[in-house]
Amino acid sequence: MCGIVGYWTFGGGETAEIMRRKVSQMADMLRARGPDDSGAWTDAEAGIALGHRRLAVVDVSSLGHQPMQSASNRLVLTYNGELYNGAELRLELEKGGIRFRGHSDTEIVVEACAAWGVDAAVQRLSGMFAFALWDSEEKTLYLVLRFQRLFPTVDLFDDGTG
Repeated sequence: MCGIVGYWTFGGGETAEIMRRKVSQMADMLRARGPDDSGAWTDAEAGIALGHRRLAVVDVSSLGHQPMQSASNRLVLTYNGELYNGAELRLELEKGGIRFRGHSDTEIVVEACAAWGVDAAVQRLSGMFAFALWDSEEKTLYLVLRFQRLFPTVDLFDDGTG
């Protein structure tokens, strides 16, 4: 089970280095959920940072590193879960011209969102998962959760007033 974290400072104001350090510290708090790898991605101009702790299961290579950018670099995804129809979706995407780098569910999800749009892709995904997806062109953050059992979550909102 992986760990996903992130934050968005509306209006920016922090450097990429500070943001990377903060989101990495957040992810490190979830080390037990993902002992195999960790990653951080930031867009200081937009004020968003995504982090990940990885438990490598499907693709144990470095090609499954997260957060993962789509081939176009438009989308950035941090993902936890399991796709039940991943092989089927991968074949369909390959027939549409998508060239995969690795074999992770994460790459299938990010490329499905890039090819079909987020809403259409999510409707076609079968499995248990949670993810945060940043669209750098639309400046939109998608938070998606689909589950068949409950998972623990921690929610923190800091409005800067105290």
